[in-house]
Amino acid sequence: MPAPSQTVRERYSRQVLFSPIGPEGQDRIENAHVAVVGVGATGAAAAGLLARAGVGTLTLIDRDFVEESNLQRQVLFDETDARDSLPKSEAARRRIAAFNSETRVRAHVADLVPANIHQLLSGSDIVLDATDNFETRYLINDYAIEQSKPWIYAAAVGSYAVTMNILPGETACLACVFPEPPSGAIETCDTAGILNTAVNLAASIEVTEALKWIVGARDKLRRTLLSCDLWSNERTEIATATPREDCAVCGDRNFRHLRCEGRPHITLCGRNSVQIHERSRPIDLAEMELRLAPHGHVQRNDLLLRFQRGEQTLTLFADGRAIIQGTTDPILARTLYARFIGS
Repeated sequence: MPAPSQTVRERYSRQVLFSPIGPEGQDRIENAHVAVVGVGATGAAAAGLLARAGVGTLTLIDRDFVEESNLQRQVLFDETDARDSLPKSEAARRRIAAFNSETRVRAHVADLVPANIHQLLSGSDIVLDATDNFETRYLINDYAIEQSKPWIYAAAVGSYAVTMNILPGETACLACVFPEPPSGAIETCDTAGILNTAVNLAASIEVTEALKWIVGARDKLRRTLLSCDLWSNERTEIATATPREDCAVCGDRNFRHLRCEGRPHITLCGRNSVQIHERSRPIDLAEMELRLAPHGHVQRNDLLLRFQRGEQTLTLFADGRAIIQGTTDPILARTLYARFIGS
């Protein structure tokens, strides 16, 4: 059997032959610690690519579990994971261990929130976004600016993929580009669908940018918000090379999301139900009825909408507030809200 050093050299030999990486770059990759927040479609693809590239340590954080509908695009999971409802971060850890036992994977079945973000992301060199909501992205942005830690925003829905590098002190941050989160209903994979190719495009670009940063190719890092629509062949870029002077986050260092001010309150509400409080987020209930009808039973009047899916019923009010019946688990309630309403 070859010595470990020979095994490592052979495993990454084709990557080392790529001159911008080379032996020195590969050493940096093997000593890097990358955190991936969200291990769904984009996160699973990104985690797999990072592990195959030889990243030494991966922190994987996800609050959800594997379902059959995930298998169309979430490349680290299989039918057994879905049948067993295995938590996504743990399923990803097991799969990565099967193809690269050299990568250390720290799997956290958790919702990233202000109370745990410093602990969960501690020690990571760079953070990759693979979440399903702006709420968590603004939290990551606050944390990254506070800690002067680079992170990469990525998203995919329908045939659309978008990524953006955030280098604190150098480039625009998320709040520079989007001072406030999108209002009203937001399309999600569960309402608008998604192409697995869009997911893999977003993950591939995100991981490539992370590898550039790890090996020290800072001059090659993209300094734009890049969006691509694979179906319409449209591509746009918005310059993000410099921070916005009046940005509340990277300019004034006002980290309101770290202080919980940007998050909806989540409370237990009576027996076997959870209430999610949104602040002034008007919802078009008629439009929402059309979006949700293919995914479960919907009833609507002028004041609220009720959406039943499996054992849970989501009651949505016109101001964005929702009551999820059939659970006392705040994480499950947030997951359902993010999947079907968007957040």
